[in-house]
Amino acid sequence: MLTDMRHRPAGVHWCFGACVVLLVGSSGGPGQEPWRFVLPEQRHMEIRDPSQFARVRFPDLPPPATVRTPEADVETLHLSLDEAIRMALERAEVVRVLAGITAVSSGRTIYDPAISNTRIDEAKARFDPRFALNNNFFRNDDPSLVATPPAPAPPWVTGVPQHAYDMQMGLAKDTATGGTASMNLRTSPIRDRLALPGQAMNPRAPSSTELSYTQPLLQGAGVRANVAPIVIARIDTERSFFQLKDSVQRMVRGVVEGYWALVLARVEVWALRQQVGQGQEAFERAAASLEAGLSTAAEVAQARSALATFRANLITAEANVLQREAALRNLLGLPPAGRAMLVPVTPMSTERVEPHWEGILELAAEQRPDLIELKLILEADQQRLQMAQNQALPRLDAVALYRWNGLEGRLPDGAFVRADPNDFTEWQLGVNFSVPLGLRRERAAVRQQELLIMHDRANLEQGLHAAAHDLAESLRNLAQYYEQYRAFSEARQAAWTNLEYQLADYREGRATLYLNVLQAITNWGNSVSAEAQALARYNVELAYLEERTGTILESHGIRFLEERFCAIGPLGRALRDRPYPQSSPLSDNAGRYPSGDEASEKAMKIDAPAPPRRQQPAPPPAPLPGPNRPGK
Repeated sequence: MLTDMRHRPAGVHWCFGACVVLLVGSSGGPGQEPWRFVLPEQRHMEIRDPSQFARVRFPDLPPPATVRTPEADVETLHLSLDEAIRMALERAEVVRVLAGITAVSSGRTIYDPAISNTRIDEAKARFDPRFALNNNFFRNDDPSLVATPPAPAPPWVTGVPQHAYDMQMGLAKDTATGGTASMNLRTSPIRDRLALPGQAMNPRAPSSTELSYTQPLLQGAGVRANVAPIVIARIDTERSFFQLKDSVQRMVRGVVEGYWALVLARVEVWALRQQVGQGQEAFERAAASLEAGLSTAAEVAQARSALATFRANLITAEANVLQREAALRNLLGLPPAGRAMLVPVTPMSTERVEPHWEGILELAAEQRPDLIELKLILEADQQRLQMAQNQALPRLDAVALYRWNGLEGRLPDGAFVRADPNDFTEWQLGVNFSVPLGLRRERAAVRQQELLIMHDRANLEQGLHAAAHDLAESLRNLAQYYEQYRAFSEARQAAWTNLEYQLADYREGRATLYLNVLQAITNWGNSVSAEAQALARYNVELAYLEERTGTILESHGIRFLEERFCAIGPLGRALRDRPYPQSSPLSDNAGRYPSGDEASEKAMKIDAPAPPRRQQPAPPPAPLPGPNRPGK
């Protein structure tokens, strides 16, 4: 007795604690709603502290190079254009595109087509068989008033307890024609605890087996209208694939553009370094000449001004190289700074390309991903129009049913009786009709789809119109940039010849002003930059032309692959998983561009001018001997 009294408070405390947990609840994990038996109202905002979120860390990254702290001891990585494209493809889990002097995410990943592909199975699931099994156990005891004559006997309330079991099992399947076939089995054994007078069977088990089929004749009928959601899901998967392809095309074109932009920036740095060297040498010579009395302060000031301008322009050009290299690194999936400086080694193409106008128009109409997407949108609209037209019909269903009824049980004398279900059958045939008067909503849906088809057909025509203008612009740009390249090449050669003459005059002392030399150096540097810029634009425009025809991936030998992964199969986790599409990675590109052993800017074969050294005048001759002079 004392033991019970000692343990009773602990039990009371345990029950009290359980009630508190049920009413108050327990806290869940980060970002989870605490579990409570009664959920309170949300009367204030709950914002977590940033320290409570999942922690992510940057890898160990060195600081980037700047014009003030250049990468002096860093190694150089000779990178061809083919290798740059291959590196971008290997790191294209998220597709990046070039945007000015940086790279940004396009919002597309290699997983997008596989994600869209799952919607096909979601649409097909409508036609999967559906199995249902319901088991219910009952105990019924309804009270009833019993009055027994004669009148003096008082009435009383009694009940007859009854134990019952109900089992319903069914299998149903929708067909492609819109019909529904089903099979249902049902049995309901019943046992009364007290047998009532006149009751024939106790226990007893009625049962039934039913086959039915319902086939729409108007609304919901037809294979094309019923499989249209599957076709739309397939079209959406194709749209996702071509959207990914469009992003990858922009990425490859961006790699080409970023590569040639880096080459151009390095050419400009090289030209400005030559100008700085020329200006430094000229300034030192002018200062030395001024000390020797062979020059003027104006010439020294002019040389100092030119040198300062060249140095300022060089800083800008070096910063541009760092920006262009950072943009290319971003596009290739590399960190902002690394142990090796990227050195392009693929020379720019100087061959003239003259595309055939009708040929590129035909290619663009067939291969451009954006035009293909517009075609797919139009195909999906056609499918949705079929569905809307089908829904605008009255509902008229043919119904057929056949049922076998059975009964078995035990008689009061203990004998077992069973009825043959084939002797007790039922059937039903019927036609059910219903229609909303006027079909206003359905007719509006049909009109909407018809207008959407007109809308999307106009967008397709506009896409063709814009594509034609893009191709025309590429042809004009190719002709312009190549002619500019040839003209600037002649201008550079003329500027080089002029610079050589000006330097020769300056060395021989025939030029009275250094302004002509400075102007010649400036013109030569500008012509070098202009020639490289025109050639770079020409090479970039070749990539734009391939992108605008939709063939830039094919011309580089790039293909889409399919990676698969194992996920839960039709029979669940009990058996092994099944392989399904996971992603659409990219194959390596084929070799297309030449690669050299030296930097791309050196492949242009541009000569550097020699320093402008003025020849020092000879000292005056010694006077001849004469009267009253030494040496007489």
